[in-house]
Amino acid sequence: MQKLNLPDFNFKIKNSENKMLIFDNLRKKYLVLTPEEWVRQHFVHYLISEKKYPISLIAIEKQLTLNTRKKRTDILVFNQLGTPELIVECKAPSVKITQDTFDQIARYNLKLNANYLIVTNGLTHFYCKMDFKNKTYIFLKDIPAYN
Repeated sequence: MQKLNLPDFNFKIKNSENKMLIFDNLRKKYLVLTPEEWVRQHFVHYLISEKKYPISLIAIEKQLTLNTRKKRTDILVFNQLGTPELIVECKAPSVKITQDTFDQIARYNLKLNANYLIVTNGLTHFYCKMDFKNKTYIFLKDIPAYN
């Protein structure tokens, strides 16, 4: 798999029925190792190892309903009160991050009201803090560590 612009982590990877699988520590199972899953697993480990977010507050592929359509967030981090704090939208490294990507995560946030939005393809990361008063987001150089 491609080297990402994230720290290297020691993943459990295996081959089964001619498919590469990666172990997801949060879901406690092996998943097909797609380029997007490679990014998601790196970013989850980054949040836990580097930013010190507790595993217990992180959900992977959390389902939500938008206008009767079921969608899934790639990574959703809750605060200590159990409300969404941070949404991460992961794309494969080959996928260019466009306005459509930001529109997608913004639609999710209409429902979730998280304070931070992150869009990443593993190579480029965009960190945003919501400004609910002015109905916009402010780009940041990084996301805050868990406090």
